[in-house]
Amino acid sequence: MTVIVRALHLDNPADTEAFARVRRTCLPAMLATPASIAYDATHAHPGAHYRQLVAQTGAGEVIGTAQVGLAYDSPEPGQGYANVYVHPEHTGHGAGALLLRTAEEYLGRHGATEVHCWALDAPRNLAWAAARGYRASRSAHFLRLDLTVGPLPPRRATPPHVELRTASGYAKDPRPLFELDAEATSDEPGDIQAELTDYDQWLRDTWHHPLLSHELTTVAVVDGTPAAFTAALTDGDGRYMSGMTGTARAFRGRGLAKLAKNDSLHRARAAGVTVAYTGNDAGNEPMLAINKWFGYVLDATEIRHVRTLAH
Repeated sequence: MTVIVRALHLDNPADTEAFARVRRTCLPAMLATPASIAYDATHAHPGAHYRQLVAQTGAGEVIGTAQVGLAYDSPEPGQGYANVYVHPEHTGHGAGALLLRTAEEYLGRHGATEVHCWALDAPRNLAWAAARGYRASRSAHFLRLDLTVGPLPPRRATPPHVELRTASGYAKDPRPLFELDAEATSDEPGDIQAELTDYDQWLRDTWHHPLLSHELTTVAVVDGTPAAFTAALTDGDGRYMSGMTGTARAFRGRGLAKLAKNDSLHRARAAGVTVAYTGNDAGNEPMLAINKWFGYVLDATEIRHVRTLAH
C-alpha cells in the first residue's frame, strides 16, 4: 500500500471530518469534531508551532493523524510532542512510522530536544514505540461511564457557604476561572509541566474552545471565591469528557471537586449526554478514587514515551 504524509487541509471539510473520525475511532475518550480540529489549528499559540498531519493512501483515504507541537507553556524548553494515531483497520502499512518521522523532523527544525508521544498499553503498540527509540514513562487511564445505565450518586446538599454555579455565570469576566485553572494545572502530575500564565491564550485555548460547554461546566464557590471546578467538554453527539477537574490548594480535602463533578454529570445526563469519559494520570490516586466512586470503568490505558533527538 502506498502511503503519503501531508499537512491537514483546513479549507477542506472532508479532511477535517476524516481527521476527527480517525481520532474518535482510535481513542473515543478524546473528543474531536471537524470544528474543534480546525479551531485548534487556527488558534494555537505561535510558540507551539502546532501542526496537524494526515497519512493517506494512494486512493486518497485518510488512515492516520498526528498532532505535533512544542509545549510552549512548559518551564523546560525544547519539549515537543507528536500524538500519532492510525486507524486500526490500516495498521502495519507504515503510516504511523511515516507520521512520526515527519513529526520528529519538523520538531527538530523548531528547536525540540525531546519528543513525547503516547502508545496504547498493548504489546504491539509498546514494541512499536521501543523500536523507534522511545522509552516508556508515565501512564494514564481513560475511564468510561455509561449514563444510560444505572443511577449516578445522589445529589447532596451543599455545605454551608458553598454554592454551585455554571461557567456561564462568568461570561462577563472569566478571569477567576483562569486563576483557578492555572493553580490546579500547576499541580497536575505529568512528564511535561505546564504553567498557565497567559490569560489571553487561555481564553483562546480553553474558554472559547468549541468543545467546552459553559452550561455543563460546574464551579464550586466558597463565600464568593471559585474553589473547585470540573470542565465539561461535549461534542454534540452524546459524548462528554472531563477536560479538567481541580481544587484550589486552600480548599482541598473538603470534597468540593466531587461535588462539582457530580453536579455536572447529573446535568449532562439530563441534557441528553449518553456517555462520559475522563482521563487521569495513573499516579493520581485521589482523582481515580473519585471516578471509581462515580462508577467509571477502565476504557483504555496509554503510556507516554519520550525520545531525545540527536542534533
